Amino acid sequence: MLRTNVIDLIVKLALREDVGSRDVTTSAVIPKNTPIKAEIEAKAAGILCGIEIAELVFRYVDENLRFLPVLKDGAAMEPGQEIAYIEGNAASILIAERTALNFLTHLSGIATFTRRFVDRVKGTRAQILDTRKTTPNLRVLEKYAVKTGGGTNHRAGLYDQILIKDNHLNILRNEKIVDIIARAKASALKNMPVGIEVKNLKELAEALKGKPSYILLDNMPPEMIKQCIRARTEASSKIPFEVSGGVNFENVRSYADLGVERISIGALTHAAPALDISLDIVG
Repeated sequence: MLRTNVIDLIVKLALREDVGSRDVTTSAVIPKNTPIKAEIEAKAAGILCGIEIAELVFRYVDENLRFLPVLKDGAAMEPGQEIAYIEGNAASILIAERTALNFLTHLSGIATFTRRFVDRVKGTRAQILDTRKTTPNLRVLEKYAVKTGGGTNHRAGLYDQILIKDNHLNILRNEKIVDIIARAKASALKNMPVGIEVKNLKELAEALKGKPSYILLDNMPPEMIKQCIRARTEASSKIPFEVSGGVNFENVRSYADLGVERISIGALTHAAPALDISLDIVG
């Protein structure tokens, strides 16, 4: 992962949130300059994500700590597997421990959850995408975790894609969809995707005429999605379809088997369970 200024800021703010003025427990009971050795270990099976972030946490606390990653992001982990080895000042390791583990457990949880969905649709044309339903200020890391798990990143924010959604269309309800798409295309920067959400076959027919980059079929039942695919075929169009809303692990394969190209799932980032990872003193 590239260390951007944003990531540096995220790590620094996380440490400030946890440490505050000082670690009063460690400073009260642990003698200064006590050397220790520690391991970060997986307690559950999953996909590792955030090892470079964890290392950055320890480096910010104490640049003299020795941090040796054993696995790289994207690696499959088994319970009991060592992830990283750390040695140095005990106080520094204890101060960095929870912040580093918070990043590791959260991001590895997202990567693991994403991999389950990706594996579930293997053999179909569907890609698994994330959404903007992310933790405030952690989007860049959470989307990185989705990518680490084999998923595909949707738009990063409101600035890098045009996506005309239902609320836009409600405001512009007296305008033709084809005209709205045309206006969006005229406003878009070079190579900027222009997508549009539709809720029925009538809107789909108009959207197909506007030739957007992709069409979002939001909260549509499978039977209606089948009708949309037939309509696209009859229109001799190859515009990708994206399904979103109501998708879960149990039904994602059935949506993929319909022939859609994209499935966006907010739960990848807002509902992924944290993966159990711990730090143990080993010497």
